[in-house]
Amino acid sequence: MMEQFIEIKTANPDSLLFYRMGDFYELFFDDAREASQALGITLTKRGKHLGKDIPMCGVPVHAAEGYLERLIALGYKVAVCEQTEDPAEAKKRGAKSVVKRDVIRLITPGTLTEDSLLDASSSNYLAAVARVKSGDEGQLYGLSWLELSTGDYGVLALDHLRLGAELARIDAREVIIADHMLMDEDIRPLTDTLRASFSPVPRAFFDGATAEDRLLDYFGLSTLDGHGHYQRVELMAASAILAYVEKTQLGARPPLNPPQRELSGRTMAIDSATRANLELVRTLSGDKKGSLLSIIDQTVTGGGSRMLAARLSAPLAELDPILARQDSVGWFLENSWIREDLLEDLKAAPDMPRALSRLALDRGGPRDMSAIRSGFATVFALMDHLASAHTETSLPSELARAQAALSAMPQELGQLLSNALDDEMPLQKRDGGFVRSGYDESLDELRSLRDESRRVIASLQADYAEQTGIKSVKVKHNNVLGYFVEVTANNADRLMTAPLNETFIHRQTLANAVRFTTTELADLEARIASAGAKVVAIELSIFDQLRDAILASQDLIKQAAQAIAVLDVSIALARLAEERNYCRPRVDDSLAFDIHNGRHPVVEIALQKDGSDPFVANDCDLSPKDSHLHGRIWLMTGPNMAGKSTFLRQNALIAILAQMGSFVPADAAHIGLVDRLFSRVGAADDLARGRSTFMVEMVETAAILNQAGERSLVILDEIGRGTATFDGLSIAWATIENLHEVNRARALFATHYHELTVLHEKLPRLINATVKVKEWQGDVVFLHQIVPGAADRSYGIQVAKLAGLPDGVIARARDVLQHLEEGDRQSPAATIDDLPLFSVSMQKQELVEAEPDALRDTLQVIDPDDMSPREAHEALYKLKALLQG
Repeated sequence: MMEQFIEIKTANPDSLLFYRMGDFYELFFDDAREASQALGITLTKRGKHLGKDIPMCGVPVHAAEGYLERLIALGYKVAVCEQTEDPAEAKKRGAKSVVKRDVIRLITPGTLTEDSLLDASSSNYLAAVARVKSGDEGQLYGLSWLELSTGDYGVLALDHLRLGAELARIDAREVIIADHMLMDEDIRPLTDTLRASFSPVPRAFFDGATAEDRLLDYFGLSTLDGHGHYQRVELMAASAILAYVEKTQLGARPPLNPPQRELSGRTMAIDSATRANLELVRTLSGDKKGSLLSIIDQTVTGGGSRMLAARLSAPLAELDPILARQDSVGWFLENSWIREDLLEDLKAAPDMPRALSRLALDRGGPRDMSAIRSGFATVFALMDHLASAHTETSLPSELARAQAALSAMPQELGQLLSNALDDEMPLQKRDGGFVRSGYDESLDELRSLRDESRRVIASLQADYAEQTGIKSVKVKHNNVLGYFVEVTANNADRLMTAPLNETFIHRQTLANAVRFTTTELADLEARIASAGAKVVAIELSIFDQLRDAILASQDLIKQAAQAIAVLDVSIALARLAEERNYCRPRVDDSLAFDIHNGRHPVVEIALQKDGSDPFVANDCDLSPKDSHLHGRIWLMTGPNMAGKSTFLRQNALIAILAQMGSFVPADAAHIGLVDRLFSRVGAADDLARGRSTFMVEMVETAAILNQAGERSLVILDEIGRGTATFDGLSIAWATIENLHEVNRARALFATHYHELTVLHEKLPRLINATVKVKEWQGDVVFLHQIVPGAADRSYGIQVAKLAGLPDGVIARARDVLQHLEEGDRQSPAATIDDLPLFSVSMQKQELVEAEPDALRDTLQVIDPDDMSPREAHEALYKLKALLQG
């Protein structure tokens, strides 16, 4: 047995091997040590190998899914090894022969299909990253992603600057990558920052020469031209995913959609740091609760919840589809009567795509088939309600397409499933009992034999009594003769003489009774004995027939499921807008960004739940003014705890909600399309990569300044606070100038460097804004109102007092502050008139002048008072040499 285990384990070195032994999955050697620690189960031992005890642990087969879920959540891969031979067959080869076993499935984080292992409200993506050299452009990457449980399949070509952002958007559970790329400088940081499990594979998976052929073979196509013009690197990534799926599914082919090529720039680019800062789909601690998604998600179906999360993660950067989505939300907002009817239908909608995937992989059961049947019922109900609505008002384009997809569902298949499937469904198809009575006549007869054998025998006994005229005739059974007819000795002669002797065949004579059999009874006995097995066999055959019929219509079923998700999301966003007084934003191709009485969607709800004061709404106008062609920059000042960070975040979230097609938390909003969103709000140490808080801050700021353009929206909070005061002030100063003159982006810039407020005199698109506060008897009251102007101080000591610092510390801090303010400290603001206006050419000149000066550096380290005559003489010669060199 250990030889067999080692052989199978050698073929699956990167997976924990669940080795089936009776009613347990056992793990041995290092697998056992690792699994026992990960699962908190007992590590024991069994037998010896090379003179040492063999570590072992195991889990019951009936409870295996719970343990698998925990292992997958921790990023492990599991190879499930089952018996593939009847133990009786193994014994024929010898008493000690080992039953044949083999891996029937490889389970990895990105290839799950079971409901028990998946979150119905979240997609579970597998991604692949390919790379090719691209001439002067350097490296070009191909990114492909696949949702095995629904068949969604996408591909995209991009550069290294967008790779992290797109992987963060997709939020894959597992990323496959060629093993030689894993330590590359562009890839290594992603393995630390993304929550995905990275799975290195041989580079043969990414073979560009065979990539297109693999795709054509999988989808049964002669050309891919009908699905788009794919770049070579895109084909490599898409092909690698297929190769990995075929490996993990052991050759089974799930029903995938052909890869949809996503064009660059179609969605708003949001990097991973910005996603984390804004807490779009999960908080900084990794929880869904408290994220923006958790606040806006009012969907009632799994598919709708996944679609909402996808739209939130990838806001559109194209105008027409945004307006189409807004039209759908607005239509349901205006037609609340139909909305509530449809909502009741949607609550009964099953997750058809995931059930379909399990059926295609031969992993599905009767309940998956029942889910498809229930899906037909939901579709027909939705069609009826939409048809009645369509007679009174025209549907917007997105809803009209959804209605067409629902109408395309094959009604014959729905009727077939309704006729064939019973109301109560078992969990496993091998249990039988899922075919409705009356669907198959032969099945009903066998069920009668199996379930009503006593009634059948009694009926046959009555027939024999009538036929023979012997009222005492009995039909009995024992383990030796099986079923037999028994009469008393006095009546036996009648059965042994013609014509009855042709029907009744003598079997046994006893002292007081004689036993007979009949051809009919023998046939009935054989039928009863095999009825149970035949019932299951016929039901399994019917299951296969129904599955084939379902898979033949899988494309139409997927399109209907997509339509159900569209209806669910549109209704959910309409309910959200109605309940929370959201407005329809005006989105266009301009550079406008004008929000009236905007609110933070998450903080607003948190205040309502706490019973706190209502959220204070604020305006934000970054739109170009007068003759300026570019958006404005707001320089925000004010104390901590006053609401600056909330204000910054809420405007970023409003832009995201608007471009995902939702209504927004404001009285009115006008947003010109944002192509890139950057947010640096708060930072923490990145100890794993040796980065301090300030270093993390600078890396994120560098990414913004290197990528932001005029259509970008930039949110920056407290740039430069992680270093010395004058260093930080200088960095913040230069950053503002760069945003104004080079990036020309719409921006919100919060700072405690009040000296920066004088920049508005030289930078025409810079506007000062502050958070209004009120002082009362040495304390500060936060009003959370954003008003024009600049704060004259930060109220840091008052905030420290609110935080509970000891009175003595507060008093001493006030004394020190007064001393510093009265001192002869030069104000950096006083130097503004001496500084020339920023320009790109000036920036280049300063870069030249900032080159290291060896003479100056040497002079700075010389201390004449601490030098001997000889050292001074040597230093003089060194300085002379530097001057001449």
